[in-house]
Amino acid sequence: MLARHRQSLILQAVRSDGSARVSDLTQQLGVSDMTIRRDLEVLARDGLVEKVHGGAVLPGSHSAHEPGFEDKLVLERPEKTSIARAAASLVRPGTAVALSAGTTTFALAQCLLDVPGLTIVTNSLRVANLFSGGRGPEGGSIVVTGGVRTASDALVGPVADLTIRSLHFDTLFLGCHGIDPEAGLTTPNLAEAETNRAFIKVARRVVVLADHTKWGVVSLASFATLDEVSVLVTDGLLPAEAHAAMTGRVSEVLV
Repeated sequence: MLARHRQSLILQAVRSDGSARVSDLTQQLGVSDMTIRRDLEVLARDGLVEKVHGGAVLPGSHSAHEPGFEDKLVLERPEKTSIARAAASLVRPGTAVALSAGTTTFALAQCLLDVPGLTIVTNSLRVANLFSGGRGPEGGSIVVTGGVRTASDALVGPVADLTIRSLHFDTLFLGCHGIDPEAGLTTPNLAEAETNRAFIKVARRVVVLADHTKWGVVSLASFATLDEVSVLVTDGLLPAEAHAAMTGRVSEVLV
């Protein structure tokens, strides 16, 4: 199938349903994940679609839209698992770490259940539930920020922000909806952006967990620049132009 024909079919799918997932398009068109992503790049450059995490939507429709936790959980699951394992290698026993809400940080939390002496601060209901009922690191503790619950099971707002500002962490592990050289780290939720800023302000080290599909996605609210990221943990499919854009800005990229 010629590229133009394939892109026409992709555009037709997006216009028909309002959105299209990369995983669905690969099955429908019988091509690879990377081929579909290149087609979406072409359509996005032409202003016909907008890239979002895991696929594309009609222009102007994605910046304030936030999928639920369960919807995001199934996207790029192998990449998230690999990223979580790599991020876990950065955690030392007996330290204080913060985990923001998100599916990749939740995968990281699952890797930390046996690390002794950790103090974990989180605004994620999923992470809090994971460590409840006697589960969790020996000799450790969990601190939940409180706040107002969002669609992605994050706790945000003034209560969460006030709690976070009174604390200090060795390392913050942070997810994002999108990452872009100009817009930085973004999220569709204004309150979550403010809570993430509070996390970043009191962290000694900021570690961002983001798979390759987050690159080039710009959502409603920016909450950090690339220069504020100490370590980006990502997967091997992150494009070369992304690595080039982060050179001299992000201190370390861990693949």
